[in-house]
Amino acid sequence: MSKAPGGKYADGYYYLDMGSGLDTVFLHGGGPGCTGWSDFGPVAELFAADRRVVIPDILQYGRSDKVRITGPMWDFHAAGQVKLLDTLGIERADFVCNSWGGTIALNLAAKYPGRVRSLVITGSMPVFYGPLAPLPENGHRGRTARDVYYGGEGPTREKMRQLITRLEWFDGSKLPDSTLDMRYEQSLDEGERALAAMSDSPRGDWQDLTAELGRIQAPTLFMWGREDAFLTPDYPMMLARMVPNGNLHVMDHVSHHLQEEQPERYHAIVAAFLADCARRDKDN
Repeated sequence: MSKAPGGKYADGYYYLDMGSGLDTVFLHGGGPGCTGWSDFGPVAELFAADRRVVIPDILQYGRSDKVRITGPMWDFHAAGQVKLLDTLGIERADFVCNSWGGTIALNLAAKYPGRVRSLVITGSMPVFYGPLAPLPENGHRGRTARDVYYGGEGPTREKMRQLITRLEWFDGSKLPDSTLDMRYEQSLDEGERALAAMSDSPRGDWQDLTAELGRIQAPTLFMWGREDAFLTPDYPMMLARMVPNGNLHVMDHVSHHLQEEQPERYHAIVAAFLADCARRDKDN
């Protein structure tokens, strides 16, 4: 992965702003040490060739403010993203998201429909049930992994490697040292460690978005890894049926971070979907 370009600050967010064209916002996942660049650096320049690519660090992550959240968590994050859009002069955007960021975007699309042209969602968990069987570890696998990583002797490079290769990558032998180091070093951030150590949740109240999914009118592509360690493909198929204009693509030989494991394939599929959404939007 290439070195991240210089970023800017606005409304408590640190963000990268690349390229020109249709506004496209990339929202990263919620794993330890995740940032906008750690999750989307491998594909950022591919998309920036013909789009404006905005990649913020979500609040509580990366270089963005380490605020404590009270009240409904997805409402808080969605409102914060809309405020950032206003500041950046973005009236309407495509959202390309991984995990935690995807749940934020789904809620944003339901609550602020005029701000979203389309959605691409990977590995997100907006509801706490599956169509066929209980979710792995009752949907708590991510939180458990975070507790294990920050617990005991605290963060180590080896614990980060195990977390990524067990839960996020299908072929852990291909994990670049640069990605491992980036995630590990960010996980040592004093603000992130302080949030992880708090006995009461500083991340806000969990929300089930069942009602919100049915209100989303934006075309939505659920882009899933066949080997996703958190949520098997029957889950996004359920989500695609719950969203009125939902679609599903399942990619082989990838897990939770498709855009990092297979960046060229990921870009080709997502870019085609976004181009089709833009064409249909223009026709209307």
